[in-house]
Amino acid sequence: MNFSGVTVLCLGDVMLDRFVYGDVERISPEAPVPVLRLRETRTMLGGAGNVAANIASLGGRAVLLGMIADDDSGALLTRHMATLPGIDPALVSTTHRPTICKTRFLARQQQVVRADEESPLPLQPEEEADLMAALDRHLPRAQAIILSDYGKAALSDGIIGHAVARARARNLPVFVDPKSREFGRYRGATCITPNARELAEASRLPTTTEAEVIAAARRVMAEADAAAILATRSEKGMILVERDGTHHSVPARAREVFDVSGAGDTVIATLALAHAAGMSLAQAMRISNAAAGVVVSKVGTATVQPAELLHELDAGDAPAREAPPLRSLEQTLALVAHWKDQGLTVGFTNGCFDILHPGHIALLAAARRACDRLIVALNTDASVARLKGPSRPINRLEDRATVLGAIKHVDCLVAFDDDTPRALIAALLPDRLIKGADYTLDRVVGADIVTAHGGKVILADLVAGQSTTGTIARMAAPAQATPAQATPAQATPAQAAPAQATR
Repeated sequence: MNFSGVTVLCLGDVMLDRFVYGDVERISPEAPVPVLRLRETRTMLGGAGNVAANIASLGGRAVLLGMIADDDSGALLTRHMATLPGIDPALVSTTHRPTICKTRFLARQQQVVRADEESPLPLQPEEEADLMAALDRHLPRAQAIILSDYGKAALSDGIIGHAVARARARNLPVFVDPKSREFGRYRGATCITPNARELAEASRLPTTTEAEVIAAARRVMAEADAAAILATRSEKGMILVERDGTHHSVPARAREVFDVSGAGDTVIATLALAHAAGMSLAQAMRISNAAAGVVVSKVGTATVQPAELLHELDAGDAPAREAPPLRSLEQTLALVAHWKDQGLTVGFTNGCFDILHPGHIALLAAARRACDRLIVALNTDASVARLKGPSRPINRLEDRATVLGAIKHVDCLVAFDDDTPRALIAALLPDRLIKGADYTLDRVVGADIVTAHGGKVILADLVAGQSTTGTIARMAAPAQATPAQATPAQATPAQAAPAQATR
């Protein structure tokens, strides 16, 4: 997954999250409350700021739009943003309210109390005008908008209506993390992401079972004229209900939960990034579910790194990866569909791979760097013989597949009997087609098929002096120098046994 070309405008309640850690060993003699002996204080971006931080962490770009005051929390928040190059601040200065700060006091990872610094004052006319002007200024850079509503005044009805109207005029998707019970405020949004409790309150319907969630989602979706509702259900996973009547569900990732702070921010950030990158909402939901599985295992308001997300997706793929190294076309098609459903980039390379050498390893490594999952297509023995002559292959298809399957860069192996993999490429439609740099683009079989479907062709650098033909020639040289020794083709079964063992 590559989100480097995606910019998301994050509009909403920007805040500072402060975590104060300590130890409780006694009860205060002044009142029946624990005494917290302080050890450490950590601060990080919260609210809409945490949404932006997740986007930046995953490799995207976030334009962060909200309000900030000239105070200590505002200064600290500004310093945090400066450490995240993926965030472009577009904050509006206000004198009507302090910078929002949530301070959580924890003992042994358990919250003891939370203190909030904020103002109950509704959004003032000059603040609203400044936010609208900033939105109009920065929107042309974005491929999606997130409205991060924490009910702290930044998202007035006027701001929401202005943002949705401007986005729809540009055909940009709008994602909403709601706080209000009245989803009609978010009318025209692409996807609203309530948790089960928020959905129940907004729909005035129960949300215990999957059927109840779907019914509640359809009610609020109609009220908000939204394209979809993504309901997050904690340990029960997620359900996506779309306007056309379809629904999709995914189970939660089973893992130890330390802290759910900011998990909703991670979900909506990943969802918007993935959808803006070209994935369907159903695909983006699965990516978001994996990201949520990572972030709840961390303490405090946290973000997800691309490597962590890929590892989490890999963990979900574990059963599929236990299949035999050499797959049938039907198995490969199913696996590719599964990967693409998760939003993963699928790569493809092919060859005889008769006798592996450093050049092959370098090609496979380069190919795997260009994608999230790599398919290696092998010529069958008959195909190799037609291309290379009757003395080839040296190693049978099953042996070649066994060796390639042990290489970490290879995610799937499939064979083809034609002289070229063109038909196989047409069936699989990979996102990346990788060949060695000894080819030119016009000579790469299947290049036209891949590019026609929005994919890319990559020519990987070669390792000088490495080829199967050269390797075989070097193997034959000692036999020519010592006529008494038989070549592999002339050797008796007993003589060939040691060579067979070293292939």
